[in-house]
Amino acid sequence: MRSPMLPPGIEPAELAWREGVPESVRFGDVYFNRDNGLEETRHVFLRHNNLPERFASVAQGGHFVIAENGFGTGLNFLAAWQAWQNHGPAHQATLHFVSVERFPLIREDLTRALALWPELHPLARELIRKYPPLVRGVHRLVLAQGRVRLTLCFGDIADAWQSLDFLADAWFMDGFAPARNPSMWLDETIDQVRAHSKPGTTLATFTSVGRVRRALAAAGFDVRKTPGFGRKRDMLRGVLPADGQTEANRPGSIAIIGAGIAGCTLARNLAERGVPVTLIDSANGPGTEASGNVQGAMYVKLGVEFNDQTELALQALTFAQRFYETWRGEYWHPTGLLQLAQTAQEADRQHRFLRRNLYPREVLYPVNREQASELSGVPTESGGLWFPGNGWLEPKRLCQALADHPMITHAWGVNVDRLLPCSGKWHISGADGTTIVADRVVICAGHLSAGLIPVKGKFRLKSIRGQVTHLPKTGLRNPRVVICGNRYMNPALGQIAVTGATFDLHDANPLTTSESHQENIRELTAMLPAVLKRKDAEKLDTSNLDGRVAFRSTTHDYQPVAGPVFNGQDDELEDLFLLTGLGSKGLTYAPLLAEYLADRLTGQPACLSAKLARRLETRRLYQTDVVIS
Repeated sequence: MRSPMLPPGIEPAELAWREGVPESVRFGDVYFNRDNGLEETRHVFLRHNNLPERFASVAQGGHFVIAENGFGTGLNFLAAWQAWQNHGPAHQATLHFVSVERFPLIREDLTRALALWPELHPLARELIRKYPPLVRGVHRLVLAQGRVRLTLCFGDIADAWQSLDFLADAWFMDGFAPARNPSMWLDETIDQVRAHSKPGTTLATFTSVGRVRRALAAAGFDVRKTPGFGRKRDMLRGVLPADGQTEANRPGSIAIIGAGIAGCTLARNLAERGVPVTLIDSANGPGTEASGNVQGAMYVKLGVEFNDQTELALQALTFAQRFYETWRGEYWHPTGLLQLAQTAQEADRQHRFLRRNLYPREVLYPVNREQASELSGVPTESGGLWFPGNGWLEPKRLCQALADHPMITHAWGVNVDRLLPCSGKWHISGADGTTIVADRVVICAGHLSAGLIPVKGKFRLKSIRGQVTHLPKTGLRNPRVVICGNRYMNPALGQIAVTGATFDLHDANPLTTSESHQENIRELTAMLPAVLKRKDAEKLDTSNLDGRVAFRSTTHDYQPVAGPVFNGQDDELEDLFLLTGLGSKGLTYAPLLAEYLADRLTGQPACLSAKLARRLETRRLYQTDVVIS
């Protein structure tokens, strides 16, 4: 018997290729029809869910949700995506495809399988490029410039449907035949199909097995047989009877207070879904506070135990890597990142981490001292963990690019001093008398967020001063990758390289200090003596060095918050949301949390499982019972 795979790894599919068609060794069944798999998909799933007609009728800013049992080679997904391209509305709307796969294909097998369909090649190429690493959990892929969103869960189907938040418009009940893969067709699984459906939801499946038909009928679907594809005589189609049309979630106008990395990624996300946004900041442009540094490293420190906190960090990391690819070579520089085992304590931590976990090499792998030195381009004092997909960003320029969208209205120089609900809308007042009215408001103001929440009481939010130091490129042995330990060191940008940052919990000084520069240089020379030799460091006049101070926003448990604001522990304040507490990992967490919050604001399928969404709840911030002011 094969031993269980260490987390977060997941067993890949084992394929046998017979006559050029992939077959599952585990289930002894083909992934698609040998004669013409694409036409079978179109016949069974697209036509019998009436997708071309339904796609065309999706409203401006609306969305359509397809859910699928068994992702397999992704052929069904690509066929639906192609139909969305051909028949979907010309205006802004989103196709969501939610699928689960217990034994995912490795990238090489996926590439080979989809090469059978040349007409799907442009779509397949984008899917393959963004295909996630084989780790358990939920992966959100944003495709076709945001017009298509794939929520792909690697894991057991029962766990997936219990933990994901969505309502389907149509179901592709695929997977291998009931006789070969019975767990996919259990009554409990079909009950979950019903739970994720709404009046008018349709379904189609290639099978016509009586047990499946009876289970679907018992769950409330009107089911009937209809001619199958090719040599298959029958298949099933069904619909959940409508008992009145449910109204779509219409987010209306949204105001976002704070134009740092969190506010800008959220504004851009919503704008690309067709939602009008007003982006408000007290400065004269985006990226001026904690997101205003010249350079920033994109990384996380994954926990030794693969718990919910580690899973959230991993999902944020891989999502951010995909997200930033749009700006590769502009504001995103994926050089790779080396996390040094700088101290005996960190070396022990990394040893335990590697012993208890199995990560794909595309996420990370261990390197010894010689390998670390070769990768980084500078001699290192130890080995560590190599993250090949990580790198560094230019945060300020990135924020400016994100905020530049026709659906985003800018309100610069507005120092918000009050939020007031009135007549079903939020009124945002500036100190200069400016008033902005919006249907919904999201507070993304970093360390200033607590002061904007219109609720009395104390919140477990705190600010931490961080000073970075700009070192002149001359006199440095410049690394070609990001190196992290007690400090981080970026490759030079122009004539400077950024190192830092200090962690000053009880210091509110907004100005750079010589003492903080000295601390950064001292820690850097301890971490990387070859980059800045001690004698060269001693020559630096820290009183004349450039740098920058910013205040990170964090929470009592050092985990971010994203979700509705509560008036006390239980009562949700209608249409007021919070996104903050990202700490020093804002560049990593912001894209995923913006995606999640945009899902919630628009009523679209959530990109996070229920257990990870619970980690982000805002109610944990309250220290005492509170009331609206």
